[in-house]
Amino acid sequence: MRFGVIADDFTGGSDIASFFVKGGLSTVLYTGVPDIEEAPEAEVCVIALKTRTQPPKDAVKDSLEAIGWLKEQGAQQFYIKYCSTFDSTPEGNIGPICDAVMEELDVPNTILCPALPVNGRIVKEGCLYVNGVPLHKSSMKDHPLTPMWDCDLVHLMDAQSKFPSVKMSGDLNKEEVNERISRIIAEHSHFYIIPDYETEEDAEKLVQLFGELKLITGGSGLAYPLAKMYKENAEADGFERSHSPALLLAGSCSEATRNQIREFEQSGGKTYFMDPLKLISGEEKVERIWNVISQNKEESILVYSSDTPEKVRDIQQRGKEEVAGRLEKATADLAELAVQAGFHRIIVAGGETSGAVAKRLGYKGYHIGDSISPGVPIMIPIEDSRIRMVFKSGNFGKSDFFLQALSLT
Repeated sequence: MRFGVIADDFTGGSDIASFFVKGGLSTVLYTGVPDIEEAPEAEVCVIALKTRTQPPKDAVKDSLEAIGWLKEQGAQQFYIKYCSTFDSTPEGNIGPICDAVMEELDVPNTILCPALPVNGRIVKEGCLYVNGVPLHKSSMKDHPLTPMWDCDLVHLMDAQSKFPSVKMSGDLNKEEVNERISRIIAEHSHFYIIPDYETEEDAEKLVQLFGELKLITGGSGLAYPLAKMYKENAEADGFERSHSPALLLAGSCSEATRNQIREFEQSGGKTYFMDPLKLISGEEKVERIWNVISQNKEESILVYSSDTPEKVRDIQQRGKEEVAGRLEKATADLAELAVQAGFHRIIVAGGETSGAVAKRLGYKGYHIGDSISPGVPIMIPIEDSRIRMVFKSGNFGKSDFFLQALSLT
């Protein structure tokens, strides 16, 4: 095993897995720490946790457990994968997790590299931008669980981490970088390096500078060049398309997902709005929604609870955890019913929603196939090769994402 990866949620895990596969490394993805003594042979093992929104202590505990299992499997390098929009509050969880893993692996430094230029996320002068807009001024400022309050990564980490962070310009060469690191090591036992990363070409340089670090942290932007560095000109395994009916589920309220729902509807796709307030009051029930789905089994249907940030805030007055929990349970119920009824294509938008569906369906591991869009692969459960699953982070994909997913799965 070359790389052992822990991801902060399920879609984050499938995201980085897809880039390692694209670069030619065989990859398996697990939901949680596997309950097996020995993993299948693979060059990359990704463990998807739920540390994005856990209490910090629980997030650290689960991360260290996963790192311990990967160490036992012989992983040579480790990668902490978090969201490319660094979605974390001042209390954590990125800082506490990275601090704990850096100490566990006994490494003096690592990089913070959330950028993913192919999806519009870049780091310039230590600040994170989303499609050219500073993070805290982008639509991510309204994220219902982890609103973005600053774009300066040093400021974000200073609020979370017990170790300092330093910015490094993108025009430094390896000798200059090593010289600067040597000076910092003389003053600090542990620290973070925040390199600029604005273009795909920057990724190649960053891998040359930092690719051999025992620990790397960031988004999925470095996975592809890292894979290429270790395995040139390889191709991922191909999987045949499925011709079974498809159920599409959307819980994300991001602007990207709302646009994708709109385009799916405008294309003539069948949709059903799962009203959170009606679900909580009992006026809406999973059984009724499933009746609508099962009566139209020959065509794909998109069930969504996505809404505008303003309406989400109004709904959350009923209790953020209650609303989220009820929606995740309902979505997971529908996915389970669909698979039992012979729907072999399940396409999910939203990190928390994807995690709930993945947990309910209970598959322990996945083969990673081709990507629908950057960071969003087709996944085939190791336990049932008939199934095609797609789990998408809310912000990923172009407006025709759902249509593309149906055409490629």
